[in-house]
Amino acid sequence: MLSILGQSHRFCDRLSRRSMLRIGALGLGAGALTLPEILRAEARSQTSSPHKAVIHIFLGGGPPHQDMWEIKTEAPREIRGEFQPIATSVPGIQIGEVFTGIAARMDKCAVIRSVVGGVDRHEPYQVHSGWTRESLSPLGGRPSLGAAVTRLQGPVDRSVPPFVGLANVGVWRDPGHPGFLGPNFFPFRPDGPGMENMKLNGITLERLSDRKGLRNSFDDFRRVVDLQGNAGAWDQFTERAIDVLTSSRLLDALDLSKEDPQLIARYGDGKPYKYQYDGAPTVNDHLLVARRLVEAGVRVVTLTYGRWDSHGQNFDLVRDHGSKLDQGVSALIDDLTERGMLNDVTVIAWGEFGRTPRINKDAGRDHWPQVSCALLAGGGMRTGQAIGATNRLGEYANDRPVHIQEVLATLYHNLGIDSSSTTIRDSTGRPQYLVERPAIHELV
Repeated sequence: MLSILGQSHRFCDRLSRRSMLRIGALGLGAGALTLPEILRAEARSQTSSPHKAVIHIFLGGGPPHQDMWEIKTEAPREIRGEFQPIATSVPGIQIGEVFTGIAARMDKCAVIRSVVGGVDRHEPYQVHSGWTRESLSPLGGRPSLGAAVTRLQGPVDRSVPPFVGLANVGVWRDPGHPGFLGPNFFPFRPDGPGMENMKLNGITLERLSDRKGLRNSFDDFRRVVDLQGNAGAWDQFTERAIDVLTSSRLLDALDLSKEDPQLIARYGDGKPYKYQYDGAPTVNDHLLVARRLVEAGVRVVTLTYGRWDSHGQNFDLVRDHGSKLDQGVSALIDDLTERGMLNDVTVIAWGEFGRTPRINKDAGRDHWPQVSCALLAGGGMRTGQAIGATNRLGEYANDRPVHIQEVLATLYHNLGIDSSSTTIRDSTGRPQYLVERPAIHELV
């Protein structure tokens, strides 16, 4: 909440001095930090790279690799499942029949069929950071990609947060943890109450402007800053906080009523929401919002798409979720291409682990952390590839295992960050590498 504290005196507009700039607590996740704190954290970094971006689509629950990107036609029926492979725009690469749109755009995509290093735990922490939650846990854990990028590169535009989390609902709602960087590096979350507070709680811009003038006379504001002589800086960050709240750029990016209805229809809305239970809905709208946010200046957008924990009705779930994801991602790839953004924006869709090769009695697949999969597009990568493979039964990676950290290193590379040499100091002052494995050499 953006607040300038003072004595509880009343002004002519019937607003107390204490509530004068009490505009609203933006949706900033755990800790409900003030926006000036976020901006002060960003100011500790320098923007040194062009505006590259990542749209990170988390398929919460664990998508079935053998029903999406690597159909096991030679496996026994109890393993193979119900889907057939289809040809793609790249000769020799086949994917699951549900993904007709992505198949037609495979030259702009890469599928990884052999992701390893996962743990049997329902959470996005590892795919956001490359590390398990236990790593450096006494210091708060490892920072997510978005948090690290915020620390290293800061904002593209002073009125637009560099890290935004969308569709973070259900049991896998973590949009990216700040780890040892601290709560100042949580993403901005415009969903829910945060979006309402972005509307200034009914305060008009004219009244806000008047309050800015009144604030200049508040000599007691200096008494609430820290004892390190940062009063002048606090004024600066409060000004930036007001810039964010009053700028139309961020609000416009979040407002799909300003978008071409034909383009909205191309993305689809992902409705009706099915198999959601305690997970996220299939909100295709948020794929379009993600593109708009990147266009406005956001560096990393995370969102949770669907609930893929298919212990039962696995094939019905993949038909539903998969076809909707296919429509949304295909529209996103086309949209980025048409706007000349695809080489600068990396799109990734993956989950925390895969599913069991053997189909259970409920026509489902259970947890299988031994191997999983990922879909990537854009980012200036050498796309049109299928990387890695599992054995005949889809049990483990027998050709080119790709560690989760290699995927994160690739995302950092696409953002202009060399993860092999870049470090961030933890709370003890010790430099920590972002990940410990190289980027995927087939892609970069």
